Amino acid sequence: MKQTDFTYAVARIRSKELSLLSAQSLEQLISAKSADDALRLLADKGWGAPDEPLEAEILLEGEKNRAWQTVGEMVEDMSVFDVLRIPDDFHNLKAAIKQIYTNSTLAPERLYLKNGRLDADTVRKCVSAKEFSQLPGRMSEAGLQAYETLVQTGDGQLCDVILDRAALEDMLEAGKASGSDVLDEYARMTAVSANVRIAARCAKTGKSLEFIRRALAPCGSLDVDALAHAAVGGIGAVAEYLAGTDYADGAVALQESPAAFERWCDNLIMRRLQPQKYNPFTVGPLAAYLLARENEIKCVRMVLTGKLNGMPEGTIRERLREMYV
Repeated sequence: MKQTDFTYAVARIRSKELSLLSAQSLEQLISAKSADDALRLLADKGWGAPDEPLEAEILLEGEKNRAWQTVGEMVEDMSVFDVLRIPDDFHNLKAAIKQIYTNSTLAPERLYLKNGRLDADTVRKCVSAKEFSQLPGRMSEAGLQAYETLVQTGDGQLCDVILDRAALEDMLEAGKASGSDVLDEYARMTAVSANVRIAARCAKTGKSLEFIRRALAPCGSLDVDALAHAAVGGIGAVAEYLAGTDYADGAVALQESPAAFERWCDNLIMRRLQPQKYNPFTVGPLAAYLLARENEIKCVRMVLTGKLNGMPEGTIRERLREMYV
């Protein structure tokens, strides 16, 4: 797209940023007496639609869809955002493979996401007809491999490993191809976070070196072979390896828990998005808006889940991410 196209879109997105939730907004939700009260607070802030029930998952999915619709109305060629859409594609591929393998009759709206590059029904039909070659990029080869693995072994975890790694590799490739430093860095940070959490999980469950190597996606900023060997040595070895990388600050969080490390990565991404508020000429502010909305939806989900499960306010607060505004 031309630079002027992004300049116009960025000018429009600025008004949308004014409605993003702040840390203070999250505090109000945390202080609500119940999940229903928190939902009503969100409705007062403009979340939801008149024709939608005020229910948590419907509200959150609706807000995600509206964020993508907003940007789609401003940008003619949405392929620049492929790095953000690929996870939904692979989620749908995984859901389709498992639905067809198990003959599940669950309603599509309970299984599939709407904001991938491909229509979810297209993905399902390709899997059902075993026409994996009709899928783009790594979805084709990884989808066939995952399907055959599940059919032959019944190992759903190995199926997930194949698709999750392919998704990360596709994201890294799309990040480089986007021409956007923001999207490229987001892809790399996503891969780093996923690889470290996979290594930590494998360390705790005693997975073999071969399994770990198969699960990790090469991402440049981490030596995944060294990370795999560290994982064989336990969670302490993983943290020790991480301490010698560009993500040394995250080693402390990892020793607390993989979830704490994921939170550390998410917060780092939000901090690195902040300069996009002052950049009117590139796709960066639009990508930042989508990521900011994804982040706030994730935080709202944590608050609502905490309320529904009777968690103390302090416990909910500890799990939340930093906000874009």
